[in-house]
Amino acid sequence: MSTIRALRADRTGMAALCAVLLFVVLALAAPLITALYGKNATEHYGQNAPGLLSPEGLPVLPNGGISGEFWFGLEPGLGRDVFAQLLYGMRTSLVVAVAATAVIALLGTVLGLVVGYLGGLAERAFTFVCNVLLAFPTLLLLLALSPVVKTRFVDPGENEPVWMQFTVLILVFAAFGWVPLAMVLRTTVKSLREREFIEAARASGASRWHILVRELLPNIWAPILVNVTLTLPGIVTAEAALSYLGVGIDEPVPDWGRMISRGAEVFYDDPTYMIFPGVTILVFVLAFNLLGDAVRDALDPRTAH
Repeated sequence: MSTIRALRADRTGMAALCAVLLFVVLALAAPLITALYGKNATEHYGQNAPGLLSPEGLPVLPNGGISGEFWFGLEPGLGRDVFAQLLYGMRTSLVVAVAATAVIALLGTVLGLVVGYLGGLAERAFTFVCNVLLAFPTLLLLLALSPVVKTRFVDPGENEPVWMQFTVLILVFAAFGWVPLAMVLRTTVKSLREREFIEAARASGASRWHILVRELLPNIWAPILVNVTLTLPGIVTAEAALSYLGVGIDEPVPDWGRMISRGAEVFYDDPTYMIFPGVTILVFVLAFNLLGDAVRDALDPRTAH
């Protein structure tokens, strides 16, 4: 309860929490919002309705085609609705980030908890594996892995299934992302395993499973929560960077990174198309980082001083 009170007293943290919840609600309600709005994220309005795009593919109306009909304007070239793309791009980023963060939290918690308690050979092997994984450049691995997956699992001339694109991203992010959390938890558990309440549990004949789940796990929630709130926005930006480089989520699934990539190509003629996804990512990541700081300060008030 003291943690909740401390978080509620943090105005910056509460504002960040409201912003994060707003993003989540918008992502979940994207189909309903676009249905009420009367547009979708895949239809080429500029090509189906003459007069919306110039012969060069740029919106005819100023400011990227912003109007009462198209709130955030039209995408240069294909003429898709920018507002609908932003909403569904939000869903894309959150699906990848939430799923990868969940796997990271699970792997990091289990490995950090078990290795920290066992020590010895398990800890030495764990340290070696962590050092090897930390030496891998994750971004370069994803750049190299994408064409390999397409070559091995997709027939020539066919597009990579959407579920496979999401799965590859989630698994690679998770495969490398669990290391920092596991290392922090290992250190925390090592300091806890010699405490009096653990010794008392051993003396009473408690099993290792009981000690891990009932005694140690409730005492390591703080670093887990902080790690989750800081990992998720990092994955959002990494996924956007990969899509910007052309190895993330492919067309026609809306994606913030691909929107920024297209916006960079036409920035001088239509800067609004790059500004909208860029500002959206900035606000989203900033809100999550501020929320992570607020959660950390609420769980350990000493860090605020």
